[in-house]
Amino acid sequence: MNIRIDYRKAAPDAFKAMLDLETGVRRSGLEHVLLELVKIRASQINGCAYCLDMHNKDARAAGETEQRLYLLSVWRETVFYSPRERAALAWTEAVTQISMNELPDMLYADVQAHFNDKEIVELTLAIIAINGWNRLAIAFRPDVGSHVAKSTG
Repeated sequence: MNIRIDYRKAAPDAFKAMLDLETGVRRSGLEHVLLELVKIRASQINGCAYCLDMHNKDARAAGETEQRLYLLSVWRETVFYSPRERAALAWTEAVTQISMNELPDMLYADVQAHFNDKEIVELTLAIIAINGWNRLAIAFRPDVGSHVAKSTG
């Protein structure tokens, strides 16, 4: 597919605002691999090839296993994710698909069982950020496959 707009250059102030949100997410204290799983799951739901390529590469560089990455779209059917990760993934799906679903109290209670209030806000902001990045990438078609992961270890 052809790139439509380089949104970084076309609207640098808006791009900086998105980067500032992303920087806040990275500094949140939430586990790096957990954030990558959240980003991948939201990107799967939204169908964002660019973000899927990027975050699968980043997750691998952070030490994530192939098996967990392959099965992420069916995480409920496996035993490979911790209760904290499962709560984060369920919250990710619900917030990503908020126009089609409610955010039931039972789901929120499960998130509260694994995250403190600060972490819930940070997790939710991470979900908001990746959904924004997905929409930018889908709308403007950056070069899928161009991301090079930096080793985190």
